[in-house]
Amino acid sequence: MATNIDQTDSYRTSMLAKAETLTEALPYLQRYAGKTFVVKYGGHAMGDPEAAHDFAEDIVLLKAVGINPVVVHGGGPQIGAMLKKLGVESSFVDGLRVTDAATAEVAEMVLSGKINKELVGWIAGAGGKAIGISGKDAGLVTATKVERTTKDPGSNIERAVDLGFVGEPTEIDPTIIHTVSAAGIIPVIAPIGVGRDGHTYNINADTMAGAIAAKLGASRLFLLTDVPGVLDKNKRLLTDLTPEDIAGLTADGTISGGMIPKLETCVHAVEAGCEAAVVLDGRVPHAMLLEIFTARGAGTLIHR
Repeated sequence: MATNIDQTDSYRTSMLAKAETLTEALPYLQRYAGKTFVVKYGGHAMGDPEAAHDFAEDIVLLKAVGINPVVVHGGGPQIGAMLKKLGVESSFVDGLRVTDAATAEVAEMVLSGKINKELVGWIAGAGGKAIGISGKDAGLVTATKVERTTKDPGSNIERAVDLGFVGEPTEIDPTIIHTVSAAGIIPVIAPIGVGRDGHTYNINADTMAGAIAAKLGASRLFLLTDVPGVLDKNKRLLTDLTPEDIAGLTADGTISGGMIPKLETCVHAVEAGCEAAVVLDGRVPHAMLLEIFTARGAGTLIHR
């Protein structure tokens, strides 16, 4: 009998904890109802079926509670693997892949084909409705060729670098996103755009997500990464930053490496119309829900 009582008490405690979680989430549900969240999905979580399933469940839940999620995905490692499989050699300049015609064709095949449709399938499996598109569809993203320079280590002279078909978004027409979202469908976007010159351009997924978030005036831009967020010099998570904070932390070396372009994307987005951006660890199960629906949060919030 005592065992049954213990089990009943344990069950009651568990249910109470769940009820308290829902109660804590209520003001956030009310705040974000009808709002738009742009989510950049990438990193090593993309290669983990369990993480992909959790991500899809989170996206479907957001749609179910009245939030309009817009997913933009990356795929650099998958492109690299396919290039290797096909015997197509690729090179990098300052961390950016040089994309010749053959590489651009493979990149579009992997991004708009394999990855995009896999993610749509995960969302469908979690009970949602999604449609896979790229920036080429319905004139969503007009791109221009990226121009970069690099310094010669010997002479310290800058020279122009031709990255091939690597672009950046210059115009966003969100009509297709509004149409799809209003129909109860989740748009899943591959980071491919087309230029006015008719060429197809591969676009950095963070940059594309930031541009779309700014154009939509999104309440949140989420960049899912392989790190907990922005860390201070003692490796502690910084939970709240402004563009001014970021400038100072970059100047003193606290922010460095690959985090710099991610935060540049966040700053540009919040200064161009997005309410706030968040960098968080996509490897943590349901990290996005913890960030949105709890007072504690789970990553680094960047806001004006």
